[in-house]
Amino acid sequence: MSSSRSVAALDPGRSIVDQLRERVAAIENRPAGLPVPTLPGLADLVPLHAGSTYAVDSSSLALAMAAGASQAGEWVGFAGCADFGVEAAAELGIELSRTVLVPDPGEHWLEVTAALVDVLRVVVLRPPASVDERTAGLLDSRLRTRSSVLVVHGDWPRATARLSIEESTWVGPASGTGQLEERRARVVVRRGARPPQRAELTWPGVHRVDREVREIRRSVDGRAG
Repeated sequence: MSSSRSVAALDPGRSIVDQLRERVAAIENRPAGLPVPTLPGLADLVPLHAGSTYAVDSSSLALAMAAGASQAGEWVGFAGCADFGVEAAAELGIELSRTVLVPDPGEHWLEVTAALVDVLRVVVLRPPASVDERTAGLLDSRLRTRSSVLVVHGDWPRATARLSIEESTWVGPASGTGQLEERRARVVVRRGARPPQRAELTWPGVHRVDREVREIRRSVDGRAG
């Protein structure tokens, strides 16, 4: 990978808030509840809405949740994600030049996340420890007055939906040695007391397997006719 494809870094010697405001030329204070661009493979499963928080249990899901907004031209950010995968992000279509990375906000993670929520469309947070109701409520309240989505890698007391991977397999060459080509995972979404919703997704790209099968069958039926 070219060294020029690097994540936009923050200058530790300057105010984080000032730097973020410089990077975002125009900040639209859209009301909470408006839809936020989502990858097609996730759109039916877990549509994103401004002002909401979503919890995930893996880095791959966290990246996927931010990718749709990034592809649509929005700024996204990652806080506390020291293992942020540049190649994986780029492969999903995340525009690295519009990505803000704060890999280790330390004890100031709450203030840093609040500043990111003020100016970015989707913010992915990996908290350093478990989060109590009061702390979660502070960020949730801020989200309701902003146009951002918060994606938490870990547990969150007030998540609109929780996504987790139940089963995951890799597909490689039919024989011999070579690179792994595709990851297939069963993702489950839980929303309060509703029955869990499941879907088979594939990486890279995050596509719905059932949709792909229907398209193939439709194509075969059309040729047969």
